[in-house]
Amino acid sequence: QRQLVESGGGLVQAGGSLRLSCAASGRTFSGYALGWFRQAPGKEREFVARISWSGSTTTYADSVKGRFTISRDNAKNTVYLQMNSLQPEDTAVYYCARNRLSGSYNSTSSYDYWGQGTQVTVSS
Repeated sequence: QRQLVESGGGLVQAGGSLRLSCAASGRTFSGYALGWFRQAPGKEREFVARISWSGSTTTYADSVKGRFTISRDNAKNTVYLQMNSLQPEDTAVYYCARNRLSGSYNSTSSYDYWGQGTQVTVSS
């Protein structure tokens, strides 16, 4: 049984928007910060955004700051990534993941459960 399931990816033109969702099981979700990462072909997986359990603290990669917004609905066990002003360089598979209780927020090793990913393609 998958612990985290992403959805909402697709093909969009440059300047467009997409909203990704990540649904989690209760045990996976409750009490943990969650993050979004992305991986483009031939590149390493990179940090995009993170949100604390309460939602009061959010952190973004410089490359998406001001364009992307991470949020969560704890009643629905779901975390979201609103992506605006998308550019071709945002093309990647996007993953949500659960942040361990220790470790740096932007390192993949600090995340233990991962979703299967959802493809985002931005055309120029």
